[in-house]
Amino acid sequence: MRSATTGFGYLDDVPSGAVLAFAHRGGAHHPDLTGVENSLRAFRHAADLGYRYLETDVHLTRDGVLVAFHDESLDRVTDRTGPVAGLTLAEVQQARINGAEPVPTLAELVAAFPGLRFNIDIKSAAAVAPLARFVAEHDLWDRVCVGSFSVRRTRRFRRLTAGRVPTAAHLGEILALRLVPSARLARIVGGRGRALQVPHRRGRFRVVTAGLVRRAHATGRQVHVWTVDSPEEMHELLDRGVDGLFTDRTDVLKDVLLERDQWWSG
Repeated sequence: MRSATTGFGYLDDVPSGAVLAFAHRGGAHHPDLTGVENSLRAFRHAADLGYRYLETDVHLTRDGVLVAFHDESLDRVTDRTGPVAGLTLAEVQQARINGAEPVPTLAELVAAFPGLRFNIDIKSAAAVAPLARFVAEHDLWDRVCVGSFSVRRTRRFRRLTAGRVPTAAHLGEILALRLVPSARLARIVGGRGRALQVPHRRGRFRVVTAGLVRRAHATGRQVHVWTVDSPEEMHELLDRGVDGLFTDRTDVLKDVLLERDQWWSG
């Protein structure tokens, strides 16, 4: 039995004692993947390592296609420039990540890994409704968890999917669960997010405390921490009872979880 039962298979299907291991942008800082984050090559590399949960972000092109891409513009990681929202899919597909890898559409990503699950961060308001339609059209109810830094985007996605998709807590829900003193109050103010997907710290403020983990579990929520790349920090958080870790160093996290007998690859 897991520390928290959320009612969603996406979150609950991992065996007792195992941890959800998320390949952040496919494992962006793995030594074999320098510069090719959020590419099919990166995601395939993570899948070959045994990762069953892949993290990506989505933007919408000018002609209405969801692409798996983090930044608002192509400038930082590709050999082209310009905002994704201002370009057509054909124009985005001319770009190459690190000069080599094409930008995948969300449809290509989902089709390439039919047995895997995806954690999706909505990066623009325009992508909310298309993503909700995409989930319904591809019957992805049990294969995605969706979140956003935007409260408005999160709430809209929840309305459009009628609560059928597990969602990450938005900022207001996270603050409520972090600051209330008891599980009883947490049940009242915790909102609809089934997973708290949070950083370990924000500056000198520690977000993930033992109390936060206890309150989350007591209210049927999980705690997933991003983005953790050092083995020392991984051990610290796992000792605190977190349910999942996002990492750019997919090799390091796998080794840590194997060492602790908490690795699961389906």
